[in-house]
Amino acid sequence: MTVARREPLPQHSAVTMPQRDEGKKLPVETAPEQRWKLQVFYLCFYGFMTQIRPGESFITPYLLGRDKNFTREEVTNEITPVLTYSYLVVLVPIFLLTDYLRYKPVLVLQSLSHISIWLLLVLGTSVLAMQLMEFFYGVTMAARIAYSSYIFSLVAPSRYQRMASYSRSSVLLGVFTSSVLGQLCVTLGSVSFLTLNYVSLGFVTFGLLLTLFLERPKRSLFFNRAEAACNGAAPTELDKMAGGDKMDSGDKADGGKVMGGWRQAVLCRMLREVCTVAKQSRLQLWSFWWIFNSAGYYLVLYYVQILWNDIYPARDNQRVYNGGVDAASTLLGAIASFAAGYLKIRWALWSALVIGVVTAIQAGLLLLMNTTGNIWLCYMAYVLFRGSYQFLVPIAIFQIATSLSKELCALIFGVNTFFGTVLKTIITIIVADKRGLGLSVHPQFYVYFGYFSLLALVYLLMATVVVIRHSRNAQPPELIPIEGQVQEKSPEAATVQA
Repeated sequence: MTVARREPLPQHSAVTMPQRDEGKKLPVETAPEQRWKLQVFYLCFYGFMTQIRPGESFITPYLLGRDKNFTREEVTNEITPVLTYSYLVVLVPIFLLTDYLRYKPVLVLQSLSHISIWLLLVLGTSVLAMQLMEFFYGVTMAARIAYSSYIFSLVAPSRYQRMASYSRSSVLLGVFTSSVLGQLCVTLGSVSFLTLNYVSLGFVTFGLLLTLFLERPKRSLFFNRAEAACNGAAPTELDKMAGGDKMDSGDKADGGKVMGGWRQAVLCRMLREVCTVAKQSRLQLWSFWWIFNSAGYYLVLYYVQILWNDIYPARDNQRVYNGGVDAASTLLGAIASFAAGYLKIRWALWSALVIGVVTAIQAGLLLLMNTTGNIWLCYMAYVLFRGSYQFLVPIAIFQIATSLSKELCALIFGVNTFFGTVLKTIITIIVADKRGLGLSVHPQFYVYFGYFSLLALVYLLMATVVVIRHSRNAQPPELIPIEGQVQEKSPEAATVQA
């Protein structure tokens, strides 16, 4: 999560900010000013409401309980792996369609997929129906990019940083509220899991209605820049490339026709530029972390409820505390992300060491989760595991985004997410799928413990090499630009998280 520590000054403050003359009142906000503020407020409200799914924290005990009565092997080795496969299949198409169709159609698709998930949970009775439910889950996860990037089409670049924090905060608040609501319903209200899923179905249906009232933007990051450039928007790196192609082809006067011709060429240039900047050691380190650690992190998230059910197979719904744990981990993750924004060290020297220590802690927490018989100790270890990952996310965003344009940032995060998903799929096929090893949940977590331990060893060895080289050279490490300046250059980088 990106934390907005301070608002950078607008680039054209002399034009956009009212002058303070003595004896004169500040001018009243114009209609366009009020319009984009209302749009941002509505989008944040939409982001909050679409996260209210109180049954989400209890899907695994619901599937394993009396309502559906699936076996633990069916849930672990046949149903849950489909989520990883579907996410890999739809990730790239949805990433491209989000920008090409200008966000709103993909948000509608996401809402329809949410409705499909809870209809299948309520009405489905077969393994195939639950696998289809997991497929739609993969669609909703891939479509998160539409909401994250939508807000940048509504505001000027000088407001990107603050708007990103607003949209992200609304989502986190929605997740927290949903988890608390679900836990209160189960613990205090004695609400059954089936009833909770009906409630979730009602909320996601309301979310679809909210989606229909979203305004479809006229511009987007990659494919729809022509109108933005005509309206006086600041040219992006893609616009400059397009302009060069137009001059080379002699078609300056007919920008609309040229648009379709240079689109693929420009994206190819951007991908080649990504390959060029990928040679930077700092970018390689944090991209390596993003790919390998995020793969392991999400696998733990997918299977942890099954582990909880194995440690404490509660027969009474009132004794299941998944919602409270999700709420606590969300809150700790938000606090850790915020705290990371205030951590000031020489990252060029100490990045690998910080990553190695945090990854080693995560490995220890996974071992504790897998070996303890105390469900509360397992809950606590999981909360700390998620919080430690969220602590490094904004640091990784900042380090990768340094000195890059927002288009390059979006592509780099998209490429990292794709490779992370490929790795996650390979591990799932080998470890979890019944066509592979088909391991039960406890052996799986031993594999994840070994995976994070190996990563920690690699990072610590890299840190040792960096420190030795630094001591030999006796030169100060590369200086990093101020965070506010970096985020002003590339505020949309955080929109492409896995």
